[in-house]
Amino acid sequence: MPDASLNPTPAEALPPRACGIEVQVVREGYDRRTCWVQTRAAFLPPKMAVLTTQKLLLTGSDVFYGIHSLHSDDGGRTFSEPVRQPGLDRTPCPDHPGLVQCPCDGTPAYHAASGTVLLTGHTAVYDGDRLARSYRRRLWASVYRPRDRSWSAMQIVSLPEDGDLYSAGGGCTQRVDLPDGDILLPVYGRSRAGMESGEPCARATVLRCRFDGRALVCVDHGPSLTCAQPRGFCEPSLATVRGRFYLTLRNDVRGWVAASADGLHFDAPVPWRFDDGTELGNYNTQQHWLTHADDLFLVYTRRGAGNDHVFRHRAPLFLARVDPERLCVLRDSETRVIPEHGARLGNFGTTAVDRNESWVVVSEWMQTTPPNPHDCSVCERYGSNNRIYIGRARWHDPGTTGPIP
Repeated sequence: MPDASLNPTPAEALPPRACGIEVQVVREGYDRRTCWVQTRAAFLPPKMAVLTTQKLLLTGSDVFYGIHSLHSDDGGRTFSEPVRQPGLDRTPCPDHPGLVQCPCDGTPAYHAASGTVLLTGHTAVYDGDRLARSYRRRLWASVYRPRDRSWSAMQIVSLPEDGDLYSAGGGCTQRVDLPDGDILLPVYGRSRAGMESGEPCARATVLRCRFDGRALVCVDHGPSLTCAQPRGFCEPSLATVRGRFYLTLRNDVRGWVAASADGLHFDAPVPWRFDDGTELGNYNTQQHWLTHADDLFLVYTRRGAGNDHVFRHRAPLFLARVDPERLCVLRDSETRVIPEHGARLGNFGTTAVDRNESWVVVSEWMQTTPPNPHDCSVCERYGSNNRIYIGRARWHDPGTTGPIP
């Protein structure tokens, strides 16, 4: 395993980027039976924004209801109330008769080539209000219609069935749009044989897709990546800077990262580490990217932040710069971008706004650690109230003076 402390890069080779964080509470409050989760955002230039979110049943495990959205016409300073989207609700599941499927774990992002916002995620399958014991995961897509502030009905995207994409989806993933309009979309899944045998490790890959503003079509995909540690790789997220591509991967034991020249074929993944060689401390939850100019930043959670009372140490959210050559996080650049108030923040999203601003969007997930994960009063004692946050990263270059723009 490569040691990130070897071949250190001189500090002057990576000049710092200054970043101010403004934390905005979009809304708060919940009914203590359900709470808003899986909240993410897209920005439509010049100043329109849309948030997607859905309710979680507190007494269940990943029991979701249909997707709602919130709309803004003033750059995200104010938002409408959540509005239910009929096309993104629970429906009968064609793969599992008698059960229902629900689109979940969605990530919206602006697609410049078509001038539309594309939302992608995966399906969960339920028997009533319980997750089905074994089900086929599907990749889905939906397109935002800003004129009436609604989303198109869920489109199931066809994927090859003879490999690791038989049961696959893009839940909680982050994509890259190429200059020609094609989309590199990370997904994770299992083969049919793996499902039938109970093989526990998921495999991640990147799809190359065409999108015409209406339908998403898979045209190619790269080789699969996995590891032998519990549950393999899932919730992959992709970014590109300086002509290379970077994939960050969730794993039960630790987070991993891999690099690629073309966005489909990746070098062997390595565990996430700080630049002093110590492990990052992120585990069993997602990480996502921000980019600014030619610089790469990671948003993540980790152990060791006075957060032992938070489920899987999933709060606060940190932002730090990444050395793209050594594939490590620069410890001295770490800053807290969303505060911790007892609730987990591990299911979040990042949004590119413009050259001066990026967003980290998340909601307080009001479940706690076992044996009574549904006891929301535990999170409340630390101050959580199912807030929906936008953490606005305001960038400026070294040597500039005056306020952050």
